[in-house]
Amino acid sequence: MNADEERQFREFVAARSRSLLHTAYLLTGDWEQGRDLLQTALASTARRWSKLRDREQPEIYVRRALYHAQVDRFRLLSWGRETVTDTLPDRPSGQGADWADTVVQRQDIMAALRRLPKRQRAVIVLRYFEDRPDGEIAAILGVAQGTVRSQTHKALTSLRTTLAEAGPPASSSTASGRGVTA
Repeated sequence: MNADEERQFREFVAARSRSLLHTAYLLTGDWEQGRDLLQTALASTARRWSKLRDREQPEIYVRRALYHAQVDRFRLLSWGRETVTDTLPDRPSGQGADWADTVVQRQDIMAALRRLPKRQRAVIVLRYFEDRPDGEIAAILGVAQGTVRSQTHKALTSLRTTLAEAGPPASSSTASGRGVTA
């Protein structure tokens, strides 16, 4: 990579790394893993920066690298290291119930996202968290637009079912202080 290309790459990273990190977090469900995933994708992009044909849209290349790095990482880590459980952690109650409800709701959504297959999770993140059109999602993931739509439908069905099973936040019934035990 020559000096001009390095400058272009550094400018790209400075301008887009925050958005890319947010995507990486949503794909992994963890900020530290998201940072590692982004570094992996950016290192891959840096090695190929001079060969990128379309310099106007390197972000699509990086997002594709993020997705593929996450799939590769999942395959490596999935060999017996994690245990799936049917129970969610205890929900907070008592003081600050409104804020706690928000936190619990976010945790429920992230837990439901983690349960989705990787492609469905990627489609949901790109569609609803990044507001990308089906055509762009298809280009990033290297699939047909029909696949994007079908994966979106399956993922939303699964998310609705999972979140319905989780039910309403527990702290909403204890917001008045009644029923709270010390």
